Amino acid sequence: MRAMNTKNTFTRALRAATLALSPLLALPAHAATPGITGGTGGPSGGPLFNLSAAQTRINQPNGQSVYAWGYGCSATPNGFAPAALAVPTGACPAAQLPGPTLIVTEGDVVTVVLTNNLPGAVGSTSILFPGMQVATTGGVTGLLTQEAPSAATCNLAVNAGCNTVTYTFTASSPGTHSYYSGTQGDLQIEMGLYGALIVLPKNPPAACSANLAAANLLAEAQSGEKDFRLSTAAYDNANTCYDREYLFQFSEMDQHIHTAAEDQVLADAAKAAGTQCTAVNGCLVVPTEPYVPNYFLVNGRSMPDDMDPNYAAQYPSQPYNGNPHMHPGELTLVRIIGQGRWQHPFHEHANHVRVLARDGNLILSDTTANAKLAGPLLFTTTTTPGMTMDGIFYWTGKGLNWDVFGHGPGIKNTVTGQVDVCIPDANGYYTSNPTAPNYYEWCGDHGKALEKNPHSTQIASGGPMTLPDPTIVLNGAWYSGSPYLGPDASVRAGGATPLPPYGTTANSPSTEAGYAYMWHSHNEREITTDNIFPGGMMMMMLVDPRAFAIDESN
Repeated sequence: MRAMNTKNTFTRALRAATLALSPLLALPAHAATPGITGGTGGPSGGPLFNLSAAQTRINQPNGQSVYAWGYGCSATPNGFAPAALAVPTGACPAAQLPGPTLIVTEGDVVTVVLTNNLPGAVGSTSILFPGMQVATTGGVTGLLTQEAPSAATCNLAVNAGCNTVTYTFTASSPGTHSYYSGTQGDLQIEMGLYGALIVLPKNPPAACSANLAAANLLAEAQSGEKDFRLSTAAYDNANTCYDREYLFQFSEMDQHIHTAAEDQVLADAAKAAGTQCTAVNGCLVVPTEPYVPNYFLVNGRSMPDDMDPNYAAQYPSQPYNGNPHMHPGELTLVRIIGQGRWQHPFHEHANHVRVLARDGNLILSDTTANAKLAGPLLFTTTTTPGMTMDGIFYWTGKGLNWDVFGHGPGIKNTVTGQVDVCIPDANGYYTSNPTAPNYYEWCGDHGKALEKNPHSTQIASGGPMTLPDPTIVLNGAWYSGSPYLGPDASVRAGGATPLPPYGTTANSPSTEAGYAYMWHSHNEREITTDNIFPGGMMMMMLVDPRAFAIDESN
């Protein structure tokens, strides 16, 4: 796969005359839902996570470096996921935002050892694991849980390890969960002390390896793709099978709060030895109201930074991106967490999201063994603070009312040499041949023209649109030159003798020719960065044809 920076391609011309279609982007490699697994080093042989809480800085696309706090790894983590992920050195720093994604399996006895490396002026800190029955050892008693005191409070020089606390719990329910500070939450969560906990089902349904998911895996194998899923199912339910997955943690930041915290931390550090803060609760007096956030984050980054690869060197404390990528027909699991103080109405263009669960609880129609999923189809997946959501998104082209592959009657495919066909299955899709370039095409639109007067002899005429002749009107260096999907897209758009830059700059005409849809917050302020549009909670979702291998290995 060609590693190209999506930030520089954000303003490409529209690929087709439909409101949903956005500029074509060439996506850099990235991992779907990266995280750490914890190995088997816990007291009961379960996962052990050695985490720290420390200060750091995060980068914003307007050039600002914002003071923050974050959870990170206090020792080299015992395992990364997904299994196919190539992890760069230093992938889990001492502080990151959001904190490391903790990946465990249902029934695991999980041990988390938190070390407080925050400045003494901050005081104690802690972690809450909502929905889990947690036992604690060490630390000091706080309002909501045991807390790790600062080294300044407990005199680390005399009492080694006194700034740690241990949390133990059984991962009782699969699904997406959050974790965050239980100490001075209005300040510490705002400063960045939060992260995700993913619990995988212990016994994924066998059907998830024998039905549609298996067919999609076969189709992926044709282009040499690896499997980057954490599991085959989100829950112990055959209706939760999936093919790809992405995690989105939504939060916001009020820079005034961060600046005030930094100023007071620096002021305390500048005091003479012996006069610095040693209070258990710290010495910061930072107003958290009125609350006027000016940065809006997806996985700790703002658009367009969230479209750069995971673990990109320019974001040492912001390792996770937010760039979903899929093939037609793939069931994509979206894991969503509201980590901030505001609701975030996130809109996924191109289809609704079928909600599977909230806060790790499946939404079922009854409680019998044959219970069916009853989650709603959502136009926006609105998260409230602390809430998690799991849902399924997919794209097939159904409903566009034109052939997205640009098929014409009797025309041979340049890849297979065969006349393009679309044989519908019981649901109307072409799923009988996973090796076909148009696998999972919606057959109801097969052969339907988009263009009223096409410039290529390979496509039918009589459609609703009149598009400019690409040999006369050039649409810019990043325009793919085609409104169609797949290996034949360029040829079918304009014939055999197109002019540059038609099909030459952004993509290879023989492989990648896909669509990009904008996913973004429906709160207009949240798609700005410090009140400048575009920014904030925005990203591009890419749909690429089967001929193009999606590489998420980093």
